[in-house]
Amino acid sequence: MASTSELACVYSALILHDDEVAITAEKMNTLIKAANVSIEPFWTGLFAKALQNIEIGSLLTAVGSGGSGGGAAAAPAGGAEEAAEEKKEEKKEESESESDEDMGFGLFD
Repeated sequence: MASTSELACVYSALILHDDEVAITAEKMNTLIKAANVSIEPFWTGLFAKALQNIEIGSLLTAVGSGGSGGGAAAAPAGGAEEAAEEKKEEKKEESESESDEDMGFGLFD
């Protein structure tokens, strides 16, 4: 669970981003002091430095998109068509072999 210091830094960074103001340790400290929250001084510098080259808008829009889970191995140049055909064949074979008829039972047996 996040600490009060971490949450204060996150919220102050979001407020600054929403107001389209550069996220710096000084501005974060100003907001946190205005909220009467006491934190250790290294937190704002840590967050400001971590968010220095990050586009926060893209982070916010990517929250619900989830991860890709790794991805497939890259095919050699010129072999993309062959790889796509192989995947189609594999999917057809899997769907045929996984049918209920082949297993000897149905859903309500």
